[in-house]
Amino acid sequence: MSYQRGSLKKVKRKEGATWVLRYRVTLADGRRVEHNAPVGLVAVLPKESDAWREVDRFGLSVRINDSPGPGRLSFHSLAEHYLKADFGADAVRPKSVSTTSHVEHVVRAYLVPRFGDEIAEEIKPLDIQRWLKSLHVDKGLAWPTIAKIRGAMRRIYKIGIVHGHVAKNPLMHIETRSKSDYKAIVITPAQTLAILHSLPSPLHFTLVLTCSATALRASEMLSLRWADVLWEEERIRISKRWAKGEDGETKTEASDGYVPLHAVLAHFLREWRAK
Repeated sequence: MSYQRGSLKKVKRKEGATWVLRYRVTLADGRRVEHNAPVGLVAVLPKESDAWREVDRFGLSVRINDSPGPGRLSFHSLAEHYLKADFGADAVRPKSVSTTSHVEHVVRAYLVPRFGDEIAEEIKPLDIQRWLKSLHVDKGLAWPTIAKIRGAMRRIYKIGIVHGHVAKNPLMHIETRSKSDYKAIVITPAQTLAILHSLPSPLHFTLVLTCSATALRASEMLSLRWADVLWEEERIRISKRWAKGEDGETKTEASDGYVPLHAVLAHFLREWRAK
């Protein structure tokens, strides 16, 4: 196959106009199809020359010229197909912007640098398991983080099987630990108030109190408006979350609902609103 440079194109996405690199790959059945790889937001890379520099920084020019031959799909090609199939317009379950960004980071920062140039169906389960363990031993990654990396790689192969690009999933019998070393620190109400009163401003006081009294995610906190505080009903409506500079849907359907408005929280919210 002759060398390909690919071409850049601006596409509209939920997070904003994005540069994508378009290129062609050979599928397992020998067909040549167009794929694309996100490069970065146009807001961050306003000029095409900026986007090309980012292509070089990511090493995408090298990766798109990986040519394993018909029937021998590279892991990088399989991963790019997964990102397009599982996060694009044809996805069965639409993903949130933050989930998309997180998975793309896992794929491009961990999986592709390690396995991208290898033939997808020739990657051995033991090699994967040893690498995952090395992420903890040598890189210091927590086991729950490594479990997410394993989950993303397993999903890549699962989608590849569904679309007929690979025949087996080497992650089926891969084990990792999921137990975290994190230990919650339980504090008394008196200690909680002492921490709150040590905060530098009424704004910080109100934010931390609201967070501790409702257990909302930070993204849900940032999307709260006064109209969401239902004073008479003594509850707070949760219907959106803040992500990528704008309000969006809640992370899960279960998150879309209400949380109680405790009398103490209501008192301080009223004080803050009056300022």
